[in-house]
Amino acid sequence: MYAVIKTGGKQFKVEKGNVIKVEKLDAEIGSKVTFEALLTADGKKVQVGNPVLKDVVVTGKVIGQGKAKKVIVFKYKAKKDYRKKQGHRQPFTKVEIVGIGEEVDVANMKDTKPKAAKAAEKAAEEKKPAAKAATKAATEKKPAAKTADKPAAEKKPAAKKATTAKAATEKKTTAKAAEKKPAAKKATTAKAAAAKAPAEKKPAAKKPAAKKEDKSE
Repeated sequence: MYAVIKTGGKQFKVEKGNVIKVEKLDAEIGSKVTFEALLTADGKKVQVGNPVLKDVVVTGKVIGQGKAKKVIVFKYKAKKDYRKKQGHRQPFTKVEIVGIGEEVDVANMKDTKPKAAKAAEKAAEEKKPAAKAATKAATEKKPAAKTADKPAAEKKPAAKKATTAKAATEKKTTAKAAEKKPAAKKATTAKAAAAKAPAEKKPAAKKPAAKKEDKSE
């Protein structure tokens, strides 16, 4: 029985017991890895996925991690005095196919999670106690905040008293102003009467009588 799997942007035809080199996987040596199957065939029946077979999983065991042979990358531009030489070694993971579908040799595998998954789990476990401690501290601070609010509430009547005192003073000033206003009116009436009196005493100007012309002339 064989299967076609997909990993690292490539497809591999594998059978049980094959050792393949795939693009680097974040997994420890001896750990279990699984691949999605695109196709399986056992000589009698062929199953083709759309695009993947949901019920079939190809299982492998990590044998080692390594790097491929060095590849020279040389860049050159004519008449520009540009030369660049660089080497590259592509990392890979060596995997042994342990089973296709349900054909898995569990005894020869070490079921361990990748390093990244372990680190994420540890970080989550460490964060939980810190979060609990933070919530406890917040709950303890709430009563203190309530007690701090009470004195402020008690001080509010004093503020009201101050506002009432201000209102009383404003009323007094308005009353005084109201009392002063009639005196001002009296002064204005006296001035008007004094102005009218001289006007009444002045005699009317007498018009000069027109001279009669002598008829004798």
